[in-house]
Amino acid sequence: MADAYDLVVIGTGPGGYVCAIRAAQLGMRTAVVEKRATHGGTCLNVGCIPSKALLHASELYEEAGHGFAGMGIKVSPKLDLKAMQAFKQEGVDGNTAGVEFLLKKNKIDAFHGAGKVVAPGKVEVTPDKGKAQTIEARNIVIATGSDVAQLPGIEIDEKRVVSSTGALELGEVPKKMIVVGAGIIGLELGSVWRRLGSEVLVVEFLDRITPGMDADVAKNFQRILKKQGMEFKLGHKVTSVETKGKRCKVTIEPSQGGDAETVECDVVLVAIGRVPYTEGLGLEDLGVKLDNRGRIITDDHYKTSVDGIYAIGDVIDGPMLAHKAEDEGVAVAEILAGQAGHVNYGVIPSVIYTFPEVAEVGKSEEALKEEGVDYNVGKFPFTANGRAKVNKTTDGFVKILADAKTDRVLGVHIIGADAGNMIAEAAVLMEFGGSAEDLARTCHAHPTLPEAVKEAALAVGKRALHM
Repeated sequence: MADAYDLVVIGTGPGGYVCAIRAAQLGMRTAVVEKRATHGGTCLNVGCIPSKALLHASELYEEAGHGFAGMGIKVSPKLDLKAMQAFKQEGVDGNTAGVEFLLKKNKIDAFHGAGKVVAPGKVEVTPDKGKAQTIEARNIVIATGSDVAQLPGIEIDEKRVVSSTGALELGEVPKKMIVVGAGIIGLELGSVWRRLGSEVLVVEFLDRITPGMDADVAKNFQRILKKQGMEFKLGHKVTSVETKGKRCKVTIEPSQGGDAETVECDVVLVAIGRVPYTEGLGLEDLGVKLDNRGRIITDDHYKTSVDGIYAIGDVIDGPMLAHKAEDEGVAVAEILAGQAGHVNYGVIPSVIYTFPEVAEVGKSEEALKEEGVDYNVGKFPFTANGRAKVNKTTDGFVKILADAKTDRVLGVHIIGADAGNMIAEAAVLMEFGGSAEDLARTCHAHPTLPEAVKEAALAVGKRALHM
């Protein structure tokens, strides 16, 4: 293997391209394999980036129509959806081109086509057109990400029954949209189309939204979304979708059994989660072991059951988040270079980019109770924050959970404007094992929204100043 690459990464989503860049920085001869014409994976092409563009644009559209007048700005916004979609695409193109530039800058060879591991150390790349070629590598990292989870018996055509991919490309605003699944993707994209004029009904199998999130936050989040006009049917499931007529006919039943009802709509968004994408990689033939959910099993160093083959991101255990994949990409590259690559899974933030945003890091109250941990709670509402008051963004609160014995912060949950940025200081604090007292005694600029984080830390010791 004299001419072999030190590392070949299959997939150039956030995990894959970051892994390749870090490997190249560490002196490895590196190549990537990507089935799409553009780099960036689901996240940059049909996920995080385009959805945030539409969330931003739709938020401004709604504010112009409903919020500007209260600030003395009189406008009557008119929606040009084609232009809004072009705005979204411009952002996508800029980001994917940026990744291509970074790969070239770091002298990483890029092969376009479907990658398959035909033997340890050998990756076959089959392009859309032309012959397949085999490249050799001392190490292979699988970073192929995830795919849309299908609803049994319901076909996604990306026109009337859409996944997140189709929901980002709609050419007109549906009069009514049914969102199947009250997780992050469903609520984000549902909120986009509600702001632009859709009547949105969210159907969720469980009796709550955002499973896994702190229940207190989820309850308040649902109340805010309902106040904005989003409707919910919890504890229900969609059993069929008929698309023959002018409108979709959706059959909805109680999760635990009961009478079915039929609801008509224009578009159905199936957002029940994502599944690891391992199709066509040749893993079974090689003896790479998967778990019962189709995820690749790895050890603490991201090594699979076959020597020389590693895996990161959505194809392995853990939250399906781009930044988690990025950190794993860096870690595995450093491990392969003989360094101590590591990811702290206890401090991976998660954000829902609705308005207001929802962000969390660390443990929920439910998790701490389940683990039998004695904890204190500090909570501070944005109604008592000066900047939130003047900006009229008073929905939500900051909630801090700290160990009752040591005061170490175990979890932070924020629902409010700009929560996604505010959670970063909590993550930094927790990464260094900080206490609520550390946060409470850190001077925060005034007037800012993060002052609510400081006040929540003060509230852990029952000494909030502005409440």
